[in-house]
Amino acid sequence: MLREWLERYKAFIAIFLVIVIIAGGVLLFYKLPGGRQPLEIVLTTPTPALSPEVEVYVGGAVTSPGWYSLGEGQGIEAAIMAAGGATTDADPTKVKLYVFEVDESFQPQRVSINRAELWLLEALPGIGPTLAQRIVDYRNQNGSFERIEELKRVGGIGEAKYEGLEDLITVE
Repeated sequence: MLREWLERYKAFIAIFLVIVIIAGGVLLFYKLPGGRQPLEIVLTTPTPALSPEVEVYVGGAVTSPGWYSLGEGQGIEAAIMAAGGATTDADPTKVKLYVFEVDESFQPQRVSINRAELWLLEALPGIGPTLAQRIVDYRNQNGSFERIEELKRVGGIGEAKYEGLEDLITVE
């Protein structure tokens, strides 16, 4: 019975397998070369008389994005390592480097707790996958946050954690 069924539908099975193989190849082609995220590094030049250190913002596809201090002679590799190293989806050939002049002010962009997706909430200091999901769940159940202080209503976010986030978040 099975043998008869296979004989009857072997052409359809062969066509189906060819389609699956072609679709898999197309997906692999589009996923591998272009799907990698760039590494982003922002350098601020130090005031020469104050310190040989430089403050560096490392973002993009790194484990722990944020600001790091680098000493004299340290380079891009040290900045990436200070941020916990590149993630598996990072493309080290696409490093973006921004250098700000001493008189240039830099205001980091704030994360909207009303619109941010899980991955962006997880990038905030002290917010892992569980807390990020709680923020999204709270937002889905109660509507948009009207003030950033309302974030303290989310389970697991107390006063100390909120104080570490208040300059990095917005409700816009």
